Amino acid sequence: MSRAFVFPGQGAQSIGMGKTLADAYPAAKAVFNEVDDALGEKLSTLIWEGDQDSLTLTANAQPALMATSLAALRALESEGVTLGDAAFVAGHSLGEYSALAASGAISISDTARLLRKRGAAMQAAVPVGVGAMAALLGLDFAAASEVAAEAAGDDVCQAANDNDPGQVVISGHKAAVDRALVIAKEKGARRAVLLPVSAPFHCALMAPAADVMAAALAEVTINAPAVPLVANVRAEAVSDPDLIRALLVEQVTGSVRWRESVAWMAAQGVNEIWEIGAGKALSGMIRRIDKTIACTAIGTPEDIAKL
Repeated sequence: MSRAFVFPGQGAQSIGMGKTLADAYPAAKAVFNEVDDALGEKLSTLIWEGDQDSLTLTANAQPALMATSLAALRALESEGVTLGDAAFVAGHSLGEYSALAASGAISISDTARLLRKRGAAMQAAVPVGVGAMAALLGLDFAAASEVAAEAAGDDVCQAANDNDPGQVVISGHKAAVDRALVIAKEKGARRAVLLPVSAPFHCALMAPAADVMAAALAEVTINAPAVPLVANVRAEAVSDPDLIRALLVEQVTGSVRWRESVAWMAAQGVNEIWEIGAGKALSGMIRRIDKTIACTAIGTPEDIAKL
């Protein structure tokens, strides 16, 4: 059995996530304390007792989801399951940072500060209402890319997330994304819906945020990960710290090649994937990409007990 550990991205957040882990496992609680200390605020209080709208703000959601993923991993380690049991790590968008923290490439404190900066920079890159994202269901990546290109005109509209064979997310100017919704349905999309996000992630409009992250990442120590990272923008494993740094910058404006990443891992012999952290969104995508891969979502003490 060859296993990979994967880490969820934005959208998986919910009030109370990770609380039962922190209550049951001192090592999990220590992760939340470390993130609170790194940010100089009680993010854990917002995660466990705050309101969903505040948690969903990109600058909060990104470090919060990383903290929950790392808490789940530390809880697993308390039960004797280590990352060394994995052939690869990967993460969806911000989850790539969780994967790097999990594999020791970046410290948890540095990761928390990077994600706070990344969230704020992505939010600031485009005024609210100017950009949008939409999910196209029932079209593959090539068809969705054609829809985006046709809708763009003089605006930006790009295929941002290649999630699974029948789900592609597009991103860009709101007017162009609105045009794409109409074109997608004309081209046979089963559904085409705007997503409740605060900015158009993973497209050219995020260039100012990429510049911010290039400067921030230049100041941070990145080690070779203990387990190779399957990078979003490459859809193959990387371990060189300088390459990882460059790909994290490229990732801000580049497409998340999740479908290809999972297929690449399967081609290397991976037949079991554990989703570490909040929610089960990645497990659903993975099953639609390759039904032969066994998926397990691990985000609560009950999930760990079942193992």
